Amino acid sequence: MSEYTPPFQITNEILSLVASISEKIGRISTVSNLESKPHLRRNNRIKSIHSSLKIEANSLSLGQVRDVINGKLVLGEQKEIQEVKNAYVAYEKMETIDPYSIKSLKELHGIMTKYVVEESGEFRKGEEGVFNGNECIFICPPARFIPRQMEDLFQWMKKAKKCVHPLIISSVFHYEFVFIHPFSDGNGRMARLWHTAILSQWKPIFEYIPIESQIEKFQDDYYDAIAKCHVQGESTIFIEFMLSQINKILDEIEGQMADGSEYMTEYLKRMLDVMEYDVPYTSSAIMELLGLKSKETFRKNYMNPALKHNLVKMTLPDKPNSKNQRYVKF
Repeated sequence: MSEYTPPFQITNEILSLVASISEKIGRISTVSNLESKPHLRRNNRIKSIHSSLKIEANSLSLGQVRDVINGKLVLGEQKEIQEVKNAYVAYEKMETIDPYSIKSLKELHGIMTKYVVEESGEFRKGEEGVFNGNECIFICPPARFIPRQMEDLFQWMKKAKKCVHPLIISSVFHYEFVFIHPFSDGNGRMARLWHTAILSQWKPIFEYIPIESQIEKFQDDYYDAIAKCHVQGESTIFIEFMLSQINKILDEIEGQMADGSEYMTEYLKRMLDVMEYDVPYTSSAIMELLGLKSKETFRKNYMNPALKHNLVKMTLPDKPNSKNQRYVKF
């Protein structure tokens, strides 16, 4: 029996995107070190979890997801709260797993779906379809074929490591995994987590790049690319889509990493260190975190320079003196 090779083509667009992504990753790794930016790393991890769950209809907001992860009380459906807790543990284990191991895949699925899925950590036994509302848009392969299909896919990945770029391997895996639909639930979450895991083994910086948030922004296009691949019987369109989204999110990351070192004072460093990303603060709350009492000192040394250099933005930029004004680090 011949070895299985997932059907796809290497197009000029794919080659161009691989080159662009590689160049940007090189610049980000050289110019900035995420190890020195724990708030940025944590914020991007929370974004990844929120977006991946939101794609699967989890209704918790980004702030609620952050609160669950920080151990705060959140009012919401217990299942959705448990999904956040599970996803956080799963993402935290990413650097310790082998993304080319089916055993690791099942272990992570067991963590990702703990308490919320009956067949947690095991391939599905029943038949499944992918639905858009009440419309069935895709009938998944029969359950009896799953062990062989997954074995074939992982064997191909292990062999492809020697000659296929990880950016392409991860995208091919993502599509093939969604097509096989090996679990009764949690397939989308696992596909996106595993995509990141494969890339993280190539370049560890991918562990903190929220690819999932980019997919969420273009969710309809994401499903459309998958649907087109189902029709064509190959993953080329999906590879191009995913590489395009990764290329875009890296532009955002480069902007985040440009911390304005040429004008970064000790005052600004202190203020940015006490602020979480994407959390709206009142000026009084920031002053309290800094241990300041003088509003004039705060405005002169902290807030005004931060606003000037676009390190912090107002939630109500057209009403700078509003009592409802909040400030967000970005």
